[in-house]
Amino acid sequence: MKQAAKHLGMKDERFIRRLVAERRIAYSKFGTHVRIKVSVLEEYMRASEVPAIPVRRRMRRAA
Repeated sequence: MKQAAKHLGMKDERFIRRLVAERRIAYSKFGTHVRIKVSVLEEYMRASEVPAIPVRRRMRRAA
């Protein structure tokens, strides 16, 4: 969990734990150990990306 949080640039692993608990990302569980593939984290980041909107500049009229 700590490594996954670090990969996403977070200092806390609570968000990763919530993603796993809500089954919003794929993971493997071995006993009490949870493993998340780097590719799964990167896909989640790509899917969560919000594109920027270009800013329109207003034309000023001469007075």
